[in-house]
Amino acid sequence: MILKRLKALWEQFLLDQAPVPLPDFPEDTLCRWQITFSGRVQGVGFRYETMELAMRLGLTGWCENLPDGTVLTQLQGPENRIRYLISALEAIPRIDITEKTIRQLPPVPGESGFDYR
Repeated sequence: MILKRLKALWEQFLLDQAPVPLPDFPEDTLCRWQITFSGRVQGVGFRYETMELAMRLGLTGWCENLPDGTVLTQLQGPENRIRYLISALEAIPRIDITEKTIRQLPPVPGESGFDYR
């Protein structure tokens, strides 16, 4: 119970550190990207920030920490929103993305929501 409450407080603190106003987006092509982020991306709220931004942007997919210190993410939605999410993550001072590898994948029909593992 206490751990759950502490986690909720930590997650709210992270969100309060980087309020990101969202622009109006024109229609764009639906795509799915698999992105591996390297740098200071674990232990800094990266997955939670990714999930919150993805949900606000209407993107679907997931992200997870890998044993080598990187974060693997799959994002699905309009390309301009995915690019915006990446830019927003790069602008958060506590996160330091030193490298990202992007691979395009076919969209997953019927996917809904975003999760971090």
